[in-house]
Amino acid sequence: MKVDRRAFLAGTAALTLPAQLRAAPPTIVADKAMAAPVWATMQRQLLDANAAACAAFYAAYVDKRDRLKVFERWGANDGPDDAAEATNDWFILHALGGDDHIRTLAGRFWEGHLKQFTAARTKDVPIARQGMYHREFPVQMDWQHNAEGLTSFNVMGLSSPRDVKLLARTKRYADFYNGRDPDVRNYDPARRMMRSLLNGSRGPMLRQATPLDWAGDPFDPRPFHMEHGETSYQETLDHYAEYGDVVGDNPLNLQATTLGLNAYALGGGDRFRVWALDYLSAWAERAEKNGGLLPSHVRPDGTVGEDWWKGVYGWGFSPVVPQTGERENRNRVPRSITAFMGGLLMSGDMGFIDLWRRQTARINDASKKIDGVLSAPSMYDADGWYGWKPGAYRANCFEIWYMSQRAEDRGIAGDDPWIAFLEGRNADYPVQALGADMARVAERVKARESDITTPQTRLADWPIDINPASVKSLVQLMTGGLHIARPPWSKTSPPQGGVPLHCRLRYFDPVARRAGVPADVAALVGRMADRETQVTLVNLGKVARTVTVQGGAYAEHRIDAVTMDGRTVPVGGRDFTLRLEPGCGVEMVLAMTRFANRPTLAFPWDRA
Repeated sequence: MKVDRRAFLAGTAALTLPAQLRAAPPTIVADKAMAAPVWATMQRQLLDANAAACAAFYAAYVDKRDRLKVFERWGANDGPDDAAEATNDWFILHALGGDDHIRTLAGRFWEGHLKQFTAARTKDVPIARQGMYHREFPVQMDWQHNAEGLTSFNVMGLSSPRDVKLLARTKRYADFYNGRDPDVRNYDPARRMMRSLLNGSRGPMLRQATPLDWAGDPFDPRPFHMEHGETSYQETLDHYAEYGDVVGDNPLNLQATTLGLNAYALGGGDRFRVWALDYLSAWAERAEKNGGLLPSHVRPDGTVGEDWWKGVYGWGFSPVVPQTGERENRNRVPRSITAFMGGLLMSGDMGFIDLWRRQTARINDASKKIDGVLSAPSMYDADGWYGWKPGAYRANCFEIWYMSQRAEDRGIAGDDPWIAFLEGRNADYPVQALGADMARVAERVKARESDITTPQTRLADWPIDINPASVKSLVQLMTGGLHIARPPWSKTSPPQGGVPLHCRLRYFDPVARRAGVPADVAALVGRMADRETQVTLVNLGKVARTVTVQGGAYAEHRIDAVTMDGRTVPVGGRDFTLRLEPGCGVEMVLAMTRFANRPTLAFPWDRA
């Protein structure tokens, strides 16, 4: 993407009119009876099952001080970022319409874990001897792990946009990465780059990293479940034997721009958005100069050279697995697409997605036949392309299509039961997906009830796979949104943590003054296109309910008109309000202009 920085940033200023210049959104009434759909009943049951299971999980794994009951360690395997993930999706659950108690518990846990890991210290790892957190943020780690630890934090604003402490923290965290904080020099504004892959509230690591920096203090791993199968501390160190090349910028650092997005959307000021877009634009320019490929290594002087493929988690990163002696490909560059998705949300500029389409084409152009099968590469080093896999390279094609909604991108996006449903080819998907999440909740409850570990035999990553919050079907079906940013056909690659919610619609209860659908209300997005969304809303209860429907998680989409029962009502704004009479429902088609508005997390009634 060729970027004129001044024109680009100025152009995004005209995305939408100030709220006070717009007419109040209309209120529409649905008064035709609708027999309760099975999916609607199941949706409400799933919201309730999640809430009950999460409360029981909290009682089991969090103490009276709101701290996680685990063996505390520093490290990329099982450190503070894993502890922070214990209540992943609880804020999403609330923002969809889950019980207020879940938001309360998730908020208490966030505060408790900040205190817990500010007090926790290392003996051998130098950077964390004064605390694993400093100023309520990890002292120094890479952004695969920093982002994972912010998975809950980055969606808190969906339910609490007026939280003064949340705004202050988000601004402070963002200032660690935009050059504003005089004590934390992670970012070089002149070169538009982060100075190291390892960074945090105590600044960047500007030396070769050691296995100790990554693995944490010595300990005996045998009593614990180890994510990578280590049976000795030496194997833990050996896992990171080739993780030394951290100085310079890495595309994983782009995940920090989500802090800029949220600081802006919470009302912190335009400077956060401007920084995030400028940093993203710098990487887009680097990709253009690098033949359409996003480099994985920017040198300390800000240049990209013949070693563009180097760096930890880069295009050529294939370290040895100590248990097998074989090399494993660990290219994490594709994960950074989520930051560019945020760039589109902040700017309305589809160029942030176009560069990923060009990169995909470039990689597929390198395909060749191996044993008679056309295969595409996934890795690159001094000897050229490697990491061949049968078929086309599609690592980011689903996200490209979801964001662009272009017909030419649909062909490369692959297929999935949810996509088939949206295209009218899988009518049973809502019931199947909701049923799968109900089963997942039950499985996690059973895992908790049968768990024999103790705080001295479980690491911080252990509760993650027992956390019962199961919201994938709710996000997809209620909002037309992405729960995880990974290709749906990939069953093994981990999702990128810390991703903001990307969705077509959100809901609010204007009576209770909270995020999410009101009690008894269920929603189903049944079709999506670039300029259109079909949604069904139903009231299962015996009293009337009022719901506000918003375009996008951040009100970034404009709703132009609503068509229902053969009539069209103009809207021309971020949201509209629907009154659902008891036992009534309605199918609506919304004409929309996506990414027309500047993002905001303010509730609808606080914007007008």
